Amino acid sequence: MAGHHHHHDFAGEKLVKAARDALVEAGEQWTEMRADVFEALAARDRPASAYDIAEGVGTRRGKRVAANSVYRILDLFVRTNLARRVESANAYVANSHPGCRHDCIFLICDLCGKAVHIDDDSLTGALRQAAQGAGFAEVRPVVEIRGHCSECASGE
Repeated sequence: MAGHHHHHDFAGEKLVKAARDALVEAGEQWTEMRADVFEALAARDRPASAYDIAEGVGTRRGKRVAANSVYRILDLFVRTNLARRVESANAYVANSHPGCRHDCIFLICDLCGKAVHIDDDSLTGALRQAAQGAGFAEVRPVVEIRGHCSECASGE
């Protein structure tokens, strides 16, 4: 498939290290709070809201964490490619390959909420070209496809 390539997806401690390295390389600091937010996000198997993350980090730290602080960190993570935002759900997922930049296509299950992302630059490239042809700059395609995941579709 043109525009599609394979890259290494990280998980667990390797994902946290890859995220930390990518953030530092982008000129940002890897603080304890940023580490806690990233770890809480990466531990989830579904897109999470800033409130979900704030609650998890607050429980872990034993004190309330403001959702506004978490939003700022998540926005930084999206800008630096550590996380992706599922626009229609106002939720976030950790990017399992933070060193590799692609436009992301989300497949979102309407039944269980699972979000799978695929990278296919040939598809998003056409969107990018159309937007640039219409005079847009700094184009960032956001593609979300809704339906039923294989588990839900098979009735499991």
